Amino acid sequence: MDDGCVTVRTPVHLAELPQATTINDPLIAAFEREKDAPDVRRSHFFAGRYENIYIPLQRLPELLAVSEFVLAAASRILQLDRLHHGFWFNEMQPGHRTTLHSHEEDDELLSAVYYLKCSENSGRLILHDEDARIMVTPRPGLLVLFAPDLPHEVEENTGQDTRLSIAFNFGPPNSAT
Repeated sequence: MDDGCVTVRTPVHLAELPQATTINDPLIAAFEREKDAPDVRRSHFFAGRYENIYIPLQRLPELLAVSEFVLAAASRILQLDRLHHGFWFNEMQPGHRTTLHSHEEDDELLSAVYYLKCSENSGRLILHDEDARIMVTPRPGLLVLFAPDLPHEVEENTGQDTRLSIAFNFGPPNSAT
């Protein structure tokens, strides 16, 4: 008998940063302070916006607590003590979306997204796993970790506010992920 369930081949891990409110607000302010600096790199210009905003780590001491939380979760999942990781911000204004893509360009072992700011209807993360679609509703402090080859996209932000998240890729310690 078919019960309508679809088997998911790739695990998706969720975690909550307990003190997200006290950590996110200063990090959001740091993003706003630094995002227009001349040495900030932007990539993936689609539909009138740059999807990826790369702020140098040394300019973001406010990122430390989130980075440690995300790195600890990735290390547990991959069962590796040392990982190299890169990060970038995604700022999504109302009316914007992120198209279907994956993160398997280099030697990534795991990808993640951490939500800083998202209001109702700011767009769900959709992970495509063969016949299954995994829908994740964002909320501040939520961390989602998944395989880098898992195609994913973000629905249109139909809310009234900007959605802000940080994406991470993890690779072996000697890689340049």
